[in-house]
Order: sequence, then C-alpha cells, then structure tokens
Amino acid sequence: MENLDLAEPGRRDFLFIATGACAVVATGAAMWPLIDALNPDASSVAAGAPVDIDLSGLEPGGKVVVRWRGVPVVVISRPATALEKLRDPALISQLADPDSEVLQQPRYVRNWHRSIDPVYAVLVGVCTHLGCIPLYYPNPSDAEPTAEWPGGFFCPCHGSKYDLAGRIYKNMPAPYNLPAPPYRTVDGKILRIGENPPGENFEITSIVQI
Repeated sequence: MENLDLAEPGRRDFLFIATGACAVVATGAAMWPLIDALNPDASSVAAGAPVDIDLSGLEPGGKVVVRWRGVPVVVISRPATALEKLRDPALISQLADPDSEVLQQPRYVRNWHRSIDPVYAVLVGVCTHLGCIPLYYPNPSDAEPTAEWPGGFFCPCHGSKYDLAGRIYKNMPAPYNLPAPPYRTVDGKILRIGENPPGENFEITSIVQI
C-alpha cells in the first residue's frame, strides 16, 4: 500500500504537467496568427511593402543591402571626401548623365548627390545593361578593376562603371544611371524604402529602365 501511495502523487504530478504543457501549446498556437500578422508576409514584401533600415550603425564607407520588390536596394554612407569628389568637374565631364535628366529617380533626389541626405545614397543595385549586380568600391584605393577611377560601382560582367551617386560613365555598356527607389527618412536614422516623403507620389515603375 505504501508503494501505491508514493506512486499516486507522481502520477498526479505527471498529469498536471502534461495538462499544463498542452495548455501552453494551445495558447501559443492561438497567439501565433496574431504575432505573425505583425510582420509583412513574403507576398506583401514582393508587392512593395516598405522596408526600414536603421542607419545608426552604418559607418562612413559602409554598405547595407536589403531586398525590396525582389531587387537589391543598396544604401551606402559617403564620407566628406567622396561627396567632394561627386562635384569635381573632372569627374562630371566623364559622366553620361551627371544631372540625372533621364527618369531614373524620384524628383526629390534629382540633385548632384542623387539622394535626400547627401551622406546616404539609396540605389537599386542592378546594372542597367543586362541586370547584373555591380560591385561596390568605396575608396579610390579599392578601385582595382580600372585605372584612375575614384571608386563607385563596377559591373564585372561587362565593365560598366558608376560613381558613388550611381551615375554612369560615358561610353559604357550600361545606358543609364542606377535607379533610385522611393524612400523617406523616419526619425532621423531610419530609412523607409518603398514610401515617398509627404506630398510625393513617385513609383519605381515609372523609371526608364531597371
């Protein structure tokens, strides 16, 4: 009888734990749709749901890449020396579209740095020749593919060169500057890709070529 008395509490404890575990699983299963609904699903992202990027940890010369509408969007931080180079007449004379006259960007980034904030370039990282992915060379010392090149984006497939604002050089296979997507800043250090600033209605589908 003593053995039965000892076994009985153990069995009750097991049943209590098992019942509690089932309750936790059931609660978690009920909560999951709510938790999952807080995040955009793959179809929403593919359809163009905005994507946020925190710039607080992006150092000068650094790069962040996110996927938006199935394409890579590259965000780079340009140091003061790089910004100065973008306005160099010697560089500008080598560019095919230095003033961004071709519709490859929203009107609010049609300026010498092709961005809202001069420090941060926001570009679709797809070469406008045949859709290859250009490589990022932030410094002149990194510009190994070609001689006397101050850095920027270089497409290894067919040799197209872009500067650090995504502007294409003359006589390159790629005909146009890298596209700039719709985006805006949120709370200073957040970039929201896929959403225009208030009062703007640019759509990426309106550009000449991606």
